[in-house]
Amino acid sequence: MKVDELILYSQSVEKQKLFYRDVLEMEIIRDSKESVSFKAGRSIISFEYRKDAKPIHYALNIPSYQDTEALEWLQKRVEVIPYQDQPIVDFRNWNAKALYFYDADRNIVEFIARKNLDIRSASPFAADKLLCVSEIGIATSNIKDVYDRLNSLRELPVFDGNFDRFCAAGDEEGLFILVDVKKKKWFPADDDVYLTDFRVKGDFNFEFKNGEIKEL
Repeated sequence: MKVDELILYSQSVEKQKLFYRDVLEMEIIRDSKESVSFKAGRSIISFEYRKDAKPIHYALNIPSYQDTEALEWLQKRVEVIPYQDQPIVDFRNWNAKALYFYDADRNIVEFIARKNLDIRSASPFAADKLLCVSEIGIATSNIKDVYDRLNSLRELPVFDGNFDRFCAAGDEEGLFILVDVKKKKWFPADDDVYLTDFRVKGDFNFEFKNGEIKEL
């Protein structure tokens, strides 16, 4: 599953602009008073102003063997969120390693190195090594209903989990992380989960608003 653009909402577009441009050193591709967009490999991450914006979780794929380099790079710029006192989370059943941190809106951002993709890089890790948006968190009170709606738009295999509290649907290039708003908190910091609105463009084109999916 490919994500061309992920549009998130922000209470402070200017703070997000400063964070992604100056801290993460990501390239701005569109900029206005009410919105800003950044290049993330073949994906675009956009932020649009909304007074009542709530945090979300999303992930970016990085080269498959640069998790340690990415950690060193991140630690010079942000505070990495640890899990069990470790800065790199080893997802053995996914054959992947991940790092987590907050952006200026306290969205939980993840860099994930997926070994199964076997994407190599000979040059040092930097923002231009980000590959794509590969996970989008969706909070809901009924995982199966949301999954069925997504699957009606386009065939969407279950990657991991079930319809009780956590379900990852898609593939290693793009996953929807479906979580039950009453049973699950965001990993790894146990942050509260909100029914956070967003829009996505790519293999799937829809708006998630007030817990409902509207095809674009």
